[in-house]
Amino acid sequence: MRVVRLASEIDFDGWRAAARRLRAEGVSPEAIAWTAERDLFSPPPCGEGAGGGGVSAEMADSEPAPPPQPLPTRGRGFTVPTAFVDLAQAVILHRASDRLALLYRLLWRLEREPRLIDNPADPDVARARDMQKAVARAIHKMHAFVRFRLIETDPETYAAWFEPAHRVTEAAAPFFARRFTNMTWTILTPDACVAWDGQTLRVSDGVDPADAPSEDAQEELWRTYYASIFNPARLNEKMMRQEMPKRYWRNLPEARLIPQLIETAQERAAAMVAAAPSPPPDRVLKAALRHARDGAFNGDLPTSLDEVAAAVQVCRRCDLWRDATQAVPGQGPAHAPLMFVGEQPGDQEDLAGQPFVGPAGQVFDAALKEAGVPREQAFVTNAVKHFKHEPRGKRRIHKTPDRGEVTACRWWLDTERRLVRPRVIVALGATAAHAVIGRATPIAANRGRALHLPDQGQAIVTYHPSFLLRLPDADARDRAHAEFVEDLRLAGELAKLIDQGAQ
Repeated sequence: MRVVRLASEIDFDGWRAAARRLRAEGVSPEAIAWTAERDLFSPPPCGEGAGGGGVSAEMADSEPAPPPQPLPTRGRGFTVPTAFVDLAQAVILHRASDRLALLYRLLWRLEREPRLIDNPADPDVARARDMQKAVARAIHKMHAFVRFRLIETDPETYAAWFEPAHRVTEAAAPFFARRFTNMTWTILTPDACVAWDGQTLRVSDGVDPADAPSEDAQEELWRTYYASIFNPARLNEKMMRQEMPKRYWRNLPEARLIPQLIETAQERAAAMVAAAPSPPPDRVLKAALRHARDGAFNGDLPTSLDEVAAAVQVCRRCDLWRDATQAVPGQGPAHAPLMFVGEQPGDQEDLAGQPFVGPAGQVFDAALKEAGVPREQAFVTNAVKHFKHEPRGKRRIHKTPDRGEVTACRWWLDTERRLVRPRVIVALGATAAHAVIGRATPIAANRGRALHLPDQGQAIVTYHPSFLLRLPDADARDRAHAEFVEDLRLAGELAKLIDQGAQ
């Protein structure tokens, strides 16, 4: 058994020299024991610079290894790909006890399997790649979660304590030298310490957690800043814990705020929704006025649904924008054969920025499923793009748009129709029917049949899903629901027939 003792846990140069020599001698992986344990007279684990100072390995039954040379190696043309060297430099920083043996096993196999590193299904390669990714994540977390504290004011000196998941202190240190070039700082970890004096990066032995710096006056300022930028409306606790694992919280001054911020997130989000929207910049208003006057967007008609979605946000053709959170453009495939037109966004649609996602939207989705019409294959929009409502206590109660508001917004609906060019348009409710057909069209007298449109399309009028929710009588609600589903089924079949005939 050949015992190889490295100068430190991350002594890549020592491992490379020993591996090169052993591979040249034909020593198999099973005949080698790798260790980084030091005896009393061994050099320190960290010299200045990365990679443990390049101290070469010692082998118990041989002379000291020669100075490091490039990997390969056997004198018969055997060389290793650069990708393996890069992989090995990362894997050696992992805390797994078998990492050195794994790297030598890969080196041993590379002579007969020169493309081994390119095989992600190989168990050895897969494990090494996983280690490489874990090391990269540890470096990223160190860059993100190191917090410096002021320990001296004359001269101004900072220190930070960090416990990395892997031995990445020296690999991560150059980032801090670039990021905080004009500061004098030290990062303390259990593995190694790195210090920057403004010119030189120095590495020394790791220290005990008892040596971690205590809080400073700046941390309260930092917590105030963190609390002010925390967005409760975008809180995703699961994702937050993935990006900021709890193991790092004890070293983060802002971590003590997190439980309270999570607890109050829903209340704060509700307050944000209730607050009045900020007025748009003057330049946006001027652009809106241009297309409001001449029916154009930046001087031209919109050429895509994305342009419509952007332009409708600054529409000022009527006053509904003043009390709405945002405009709600249509949603769906760019050339859907079937288009559904509702009246206007509701309370939840106004907040989400998407059509038919509230209670009426749930009724609509269930009826579509019952009728066999996939919503994802249809374009869903509204005759009016802003939510018209009146406050009633803490609630915003729907108000029906008047004829002037429907007429003002019809330009956007006509633009969506021009771009999508649906074969069949389903008007959901009387307001939508007026916007689609151009005249008052009673639902009861016209539902259940196709109406011809000037653009050669077909229209079907039916109930608005919210109408079904308002019916107090269960029997009447069941009859209306059955008729609603039948109308949706008719629209789906008609769109399919017309589409097939056009092909």
